[in-house]
Amino acid sequence: MDIGVISVRYARALIDYVCDEGVEDTLYQEFTRLSWSFYKFPELRFTLDNPILDTESKFNLICIAANGEEKSSSAFMRFIHLVLKQHREFYLHFIVYAFLEFYRKRKNIASGTLITAVSIDEETREKIRKTAGAQVHAHMELDTIVDPAIEGGFIFDINGYRLDASVAGQLKKVKQQFIDKNKRIV
Repeated sequence: MDIGVISVRYARALIDYVCDEGVEDTLYQEFTRLSWSFYKFPELRFTLDNPILDTESKFNLICIAANGEEKSSSAFMRFIHLVLKQHREFYLHFIVYAFLEFYRKRKNIASGTLITAVSIDEETREKIRKTAGAQVHAHMELDTIVDPAIEGGFIFDINGYRLDASVAGQLKKVKQQFIDKNKRIV
């Protein structure tokens, strides 16, 4: 079977189940932390794929990646047991991302990332979040990243679209225009 088909089936079944149980918000928080762990520690995926590691160790590793030392919710633990019992741990990170997308779609949440050269204050961040949320007619989740490599300005990603108003991006565009123009001359 295709990776996308498997992960979407598991995620869709999970979102339906947790919505019926009324624990979707808790599971969303746990899956958000787990997706961050997958992003921050790519070796986590390879560790879960290791056939030498027993199921209980994989279960404990996933629970720690999602909740640290806190106790995981029962819905989360039941789902992880199901995934491990069916030997679908390879698909877990795809299932997590699909679940997060389904949850955001059901709750009308837009996801965005603001990349700036210097850090911005909380008031500015909130103003950008509220303005962007009003434009897309959704509640806005906004992550901010400081990246001095953009040299100034900002890059704003929202729901798969990118607005690049960075100095580095503008310089790259000007450079490409000069290259294209010089190719026509020669």
